[in-house]
Amino acid sequence: MKEDDNNWPEPDRVGRQELEIVMGNEHISFTTSKIGSLMDVQTSKDPEGLRIFYYLVQDLKCFVFSLISLHFKIKPI
Repeated sequence: MKEDDNNWPEPDRVGRQELEIVMGNEHISFTTSKIGSLMDVQTSKDPEGLRIFYYLVQDLKCFVFSLISLHFKIKPI
């Protein structure tokens, strides 16, 4: 909630990444261009904030894929 996306790369024709967070009465939305690698993060105007966003998105993707995988387990416990 402390980060700001003003210095992040603007979305372009390659694509965009968005993250929208609603926490209580606070609503925040982050938008940036697609991040291909950590090299893209390091060359941005705000490498620290973009690095935090990059790792958060990676963690959320792993979490969602784990939930999906857990949901479709065939073997009964």
